[in-house]
Amino acid sequence: MDANVVLLNSVEMSSRNLSVLLVEDSRVLAERLRETLLSVPGVQLAGTVDSEADAVAALQRHPVDVVLLDLHLRQGTGFGVLRAIPGSAAEKVVVIVLTNYDLAEYRRAAAALGARHFLDKLRDFDRLPTLLQQIGADIEDRDSPQPN
Repeated sequence: MDANVVLLNSVEMSSRNLSVLLVEDSRVLAERLRETLLSVPGVQLAGTVDSEADAVAALQRHPVDVVLLDLHLRQGTGFGVLRAIPGSAAEKVVVIVLTNYDLAEYRRAAAALGARHFLDKLRDFDRLPTLLQQIGADIEDRDSPQPN
């Protein structure tokens, strides 16, 4: 395993945890995001990586529910990670782009590659817990048996 990959386990908080892969190259921000993620009931941090190759490898090893994705990474880009998510997985995984580069062309490109949410690190950071709770509820509804 790459020294830059940190895998964590959290205490099971609900019948179905929301697994999240954090892709962020800033160690300081990654730590702040880890604290935020682990404070959200039902969220399980599947791992933290800081490069495109490590993110792609992590997703191939262990599918997750959510990818929290920076666009500018230590090596590679978040766009490369988006391109590497296979079509069948792209329908299930929810990608949240969290970036300092809130540019219209980045928003369009990320959406075209399958990102469902695009957040600005400074302006939208505080929205993350609520968004994750909503995604968790949506997934639980999607996975629940439907009445006939």
